[in-house]
Amino acid sequence: MPRFSEYMGVDYSGAATADDGLPGLRIYRATDTQEPEEVVPRSSEVNRWSRRALTEWLTTALGRSEPVLLGIDHAFSFPWAYFEEYSLPPNWSHFLEDFCRHWPTDQPGITVESIRRTSPSSRSQRTGSSRWRRLTDRRAGGAKSPFHFDVPGSVAKSTHAGLPWLLHLRNVLGDRIHFWPFDGWSPPSGRHVIAEVYPSLWKEPSPQARRTPDQQDAYAACRWLQAADQTDRLEAYLRPGSSEADRQLAQIEGWILGVPTDENRHFAETAAIRSP
Repeated sequence: MPRFSEYMGVDYSGAATADDGLPGLRIYRATDTQEPEEVVPRSSEVNRWSRRALTEWLTTALGRSEPVLLGIDHAFSFPWAYFEEYSLPPNWSHFLEDFCRHWPTDQPGITVESIRRTSPSSRSQRTGSSRWRRLTDRRAGGAKSPFHFDVPGSVAKSTHAGLPWLLHLRNVLGDRIHFWPFDGWSPPSGRHVIAEVYPSLWKEPSPQARRTPDQQDAYAACRWLQAADQTDRLEAYLRPGSSEADRQLAQIEGWILGVPTDENRHFAETAAIRSP
């Protein structure tokens, strides 16, 4: 039996400010019986979400009792080298709070680029090397470092724009949501689960119909989450067969849901979504 009633896939965008409507910010939503459909903001004349508006909508949607599985396509944490560089404790909540002090990208008028252009000596910026990659990035193959800006397929900007909103959801919704795997590898039954996803793992087999690339990424994430839960593959992904050392590292760096390990590679290879 599926453990979730709804599934949501978000293709994130780190462009502009937290209050600007963004064509690259998309969300698709499905239920246990209905195919994914795009959710558009009712208050926007151009049907474009801002990061603030999307977070407010998610806060309301996740305030209900029916369990939701939500996938967002930006990094939820940084490589271990970052924690070592800045002497940070191996604690995800502390990491988010520290990050927001140095990258307040959720504040009005602030962009990722405006902080990047600020002199390091005047802002004591937390930053990292594009050579630093998480274990899950290496296992995923093509996933880039969260510090690798200004290249095709980069998630650096969306990560630096999105992390403060994860902290917002965590602070507002509390124990109604389970951030996987930081809160544990086995989410309690009935709890909303928010996980990092990488749509490139699944989107190629899916015909794009008339969807834009951003719509397709959000659709593919939502459709894969739905299919994985309904075909009993999800449990294998929630508890990947890594070593204990890898699992401990992943609870600091984060893990992309669906990235294969040697033990569950079969599931990754057979979980492609081929619906229209």
